[in-house]
Amino acid sequence: MKTSVALCTYNGEKFLQEQLDSILNQTLPVDEIVVCDDGSTDSTIEILETYRNKNPEIFRIFRNDVNLRSVKNFEKAISLCSNEIIFLSDQDDLWIENKVEKIVKTFQENPEINMVATNASVIDKNGINILESSIWEIVEENVHFFEIISLHQNFVTGATLAIRKETAMKAIPFPKIFHHDEWLALKTSKEQSLKFIKEPLIYYRIHDKQHVGGILITKKKFDFIKSKIEKYPNQLNPKQSFSLLKKWKRKIDKLTNCNETCSDVFIEYLINFLRTEQEKLRKISSEKFHFQYQFKKLFGKI
Repeated sequence: MKTSVALCTYNGEKFLQEQLDSILNQTLPVDEIVVCDDGSTDSTIEILETYRNKNPEIFRIFRNDVNLRSVKNFEKAISLCSNEIIFLSDQDDLWIENKVEKIVKTFQENPEINMVATNASVIDKNGINILESSIWEIVEENVHFFEIISLHQNFVTGATLAIRKETAMKAIPFPKIFHHDEWLALKTSKEQSLKFIKEPLIYYRIHDKQHVGGILITKKKFDFIKSKIEKYPNQLNPKQSFSLLKKWKRKIDKLTNCNETCSDVFIEYLINFLRTEQEKLRKISSEKFHFQYQFKKLFGKI
């Protein structure tokens, strides 16, 4: 299996060299690194050119004329990749040396799997481990990934994932109302072709200049999400049910009002799925008088 890396950069000079070294020093070498730079004004391009000069057979560098931002920049980088398996990469993390080898082996041994995501260790700007709860710890081996991602919490982080090119191209263009990793996770989990590896295969860096975060969560939030997943749907108390109802109503409203994506068959499926789940929880929550009033405020009817 030949591999590509879709790497997006924007003013990433501080950590970029460490990330590139970790990608190049894999036990199973990657075949191609496609970089899409989103208009960097620091030394990012100079760093990339230095690496390309040393590895001209691997690196392909593209500079955007306008700033596309994260989702559309990854869409572009993925579409420019040539090989069967595409690894997504941020500019500021570190790959564990056998990441590519383990993930490629997973694809080889599981032909029905179209996307692989992994756990990650969290580090700070100095590379020191941060021992706090993360969204990846929510996942268990025998859970329904689609239900968790669509109803509760997306645990798939773009920096950890690899995807078959054919699957990725079918998911393009990425809708603007989703981040690219959530969109790909929803698509593949619905097809039951998403696999999650519990072993951390990258060091995910938290720092004050990063563009997307939200990985670390408080112990209270972690326990709450786990509780919702484990108890869903019949064991949730009315308060928990109602909090989910509000969240799903916002999702449905956003999906319904987004003309750009409503022609997508999967979007229609997701809307109908959320509405069905919403009705289940309405019946549970409406047994309490207090929530009948809240329902009226939220939905305009009991």
